[in-house]
Amino acid sequence: MAKFHKSLKTWHVPLWEDQITLREAYDSLMSIGNPPTDVPLMIRLAENPEYNMGGLGFFKGRVTLKQHDYIHIMLGRGLQLMDEAFTIGFTMGSSNRVSTFEKKLFSFLAGRLYPKPYRFSKNGTQVFKDATHLGYVSDCEPMETFDFKPHLNKTLEEVRRHLNLETSLLNAYYQIEARRYPKIMASQRNHVPNLH
Repeated sequence: MAKFHKSLKTWHVPLWEDQITLREAYDSLMSIGNPPTDVPLMIRLAENPEYNMGGLGFFKGRVTLKQHDYIHIMLGRGLQLMDEAFTIGFTMGSSNRVSTFEKKLFSFLAGRLYPKPYRFSKNGTQVFKDATHLGYVSDCEPMETFDFKPHLNKTLEEVRRHLNLETSLLNAYYQIEARRYPKIMASQRNHVPNLH
């Protein structure tokens, strides 16, 4: 069993901390992150395009672990399960190609078949569905194909501008999520009033 760094529960670069560079944010994550080999095979099969065996490679929005980490940063999400649910859902939705069947199948896999430390709760499954819809209605670039490498030395505000990522849309949803889940830290820490 993988040993998790205790800071994985608290690591978070919120939306309003947008003047640090993408490289700085990513390096802060890498200072506490676990190696990719610690990710269970079932999750790699469902979410990572580098793993195409097992018949799960048809999900839209599949990204490498590095791309997934960049997306966490862009969305202002930490690393708890609610954050994972939102990040995966938004990534899939931003592809504008996710079918209702895919959404239901992924919800079933993540909510019932994923190993326990990674399994979505009922609330996490709802956040995943909400985020899929939010990614779909957003005018942002598809997260799965955006090349973050040329933007590593830009501020998060600048990278979000290149992505056409609407922080006001995200913050509006984060307010709703905070009201729905008042006892879940991952949902509470994302909301800030009057975000630009």
